[in-house]
Amino acid sequence: MMAGGVRTADRLRCVRRVVLDTVLPPCCAGCGLAGAVCCAGCASVWDAPRRVTRGATEGHAPVYALAPYRGVARRIVLAHKERGRRDLTGPLGAALARALPNLPGALPSDGQWWLVPVPSRRSAARARGGPHVHALARRCAAVLASGPAAAPAAVAPALRLTAGARDAVGLAREQRAANLAGRLRLVPAGAPPGGTSVVLLDDVVTTGVTAAACTSALAAAGITVGAVLALTAAG
Repeated sequence: MMAGGVRTADRLRCVRRVVLDTVLPPCCAGCGLAGAVCCAGCASVWDAPRRVTRGATEGHAPVYALAPYRGVARRIVLAHKERGRRDLTGPLGAALARALPNLPGALPSDGQWWLVPVPSRRSAARARGGPHVHALARRCAAVLASGPAAAPAAVAPALRLTAGARDAVGLAREQRAANLAGRLRLVPAGAPPGGTSVVLLDDVVTTGVTAAACTSALAAAGITVGAVLALTAAG
């Protein structure tokens, strides 16, 4: 299929998702309960952030996750990432925002939170209706900037993946590193000012290779990653 045909198919999938979301009542992505995007019971899976230790992230910013990548948490993350459940962006972004002020080492830079989403491959983003981690970061920033303890927050889409990077599912640590080598680039127009401290956001931490590569790419531009925060951690 030609590239134009692929893009058309992606658009049609997005349209179908919108139509289904409009016609059918919402159901919980974690348990299937009707009438709720994510019911209270399933939402409780997002616990206080816990430190995640991976060999690839040694010497880099500390990594934290809200839940193990299994059961309810895995079903919710997959529904948001792979099955078009963008109605989950709100509760998932809010869960990240609640956890962020409690992360050791994660502090606003000059009074403002800077959030850098881990980038998606362009083809994957098209198929999913847009970069899903960027959407989470935007919701997280909106929640941080509202409420009684509001603090300014901004999303900095400072990184991108170049062509050639493949889906990392199933890849071992060394394969993931090779897959990212030379393909993770800084986007100057999306980067915060040099010397800024940021929080790197993701939905799943596996081997830690992606978090380490993103941290190194930002450090090369004078941007410090104070912490990495993910919804889930595999393994």
